[in-house]
Amino acid sequence: MDVKEFIDQRVEEIKTIVGPEMAISALSGGVDSSACTVLAHWAIKDNMKVIFIDDGLMRKSEPQEVQKVFADLGITVEIIDAQDEFFMALKGKIDPEEKRKAFRNAFYTVFKKAVLDSGARFLIQGTIAADIIETKGGVKTQHNILDQIGISAEDQYGYKLVEPLRDLFKHQVREVAKELGLPEAIHQRMPFPGPGLATRVVGEVTPERVEVVRKATVIVEEEIIGLKPFQAFAVLLSDKGTGIDEGKRLFGDIIIVRSVESRDALTAEPTPIPWETLMTISRRITAELPNVVRVAYEITPKPPATIEYI
Repeated sequence: MDVKEFIDQRVEEIKTIVGPEMAISALSGGVDSSACTVLAHWAIKDNMKVIFIDDGLMRKSEPQEVQKVFADLGITVEIIDAQDEFFMALKGKIDPEEKRKAFRNAFYTVFKKAVLDSGARFLIQGTIAADIIETKGGVKTQHNILDQIGISAEDQYGYKLVEPLRDLFKHQVREVAKELGLPEAIHQRMPFPGPGLATRVVGEVTPERVEVVRKATVIVEEEIIGLKPFQAFAVLLSDKGTGIDEGKRLFGDIIIVRSVESRDALTAEPTPIPWETLMTISRRITAELPNVVRVAYEITPKPPATIEYI
């Protein structure tokens, strides 16, 4: 792929599609939505509003960190607090597909209000090829797939979708992001699922359970940073395990640590993490999260497993 040629083509495509109308760019801070936002900024500048939806399912301090990165690039990002809407949509949901579809509906519904309030007619989002392949193939529902599976965003939510990266895989998006001038912290950032930490809470998603997996994820990312895996994170299981607290029996949480190597996210192999690193992760998680009594490292490749747990 000729990266510069691709950028030129997509900039012209966005100009042609949006024309003199207003558009909103859906930014999450990952490499896909970040590259998409900069592409759109180059194409339509003042005719675009950038919105970051704080769904309560992000990594620690993510909304503020993303806002600062884009401020340094001269792009203003508006943060919309929609935590209540997302947790309400996920309330009582246990089945992985039900949770993904509930998140998807909340995502597009929140943006519907933002689009209508701004007078925009287009929503620009960072859908990539792997999202489309996995959703259409029945592997799992990606939250940012509508038109490709016969759901009209315009009919259901009142705006048209613009997806400049729809033909690219993750490694190609990284090349585009680098060429667009995004910092390494963005173009080499580990992938983070659209439904956020909801994909890493097995069972019902509540603010309390999300906070457990958020803190555990911070520890995993801090301890594994030198290995630079494709993706590394923590998962909170719905089952409980037996532990000991001050000499007494305790039924506490179980955290799974997952780290994989991949190129396009369609296949993946587990990262060979040094034993000392795994022990440090385990000790820190159980010490800093007192209700966690067990930590395990998961070594299943993709396939047969998916990278995320739901």
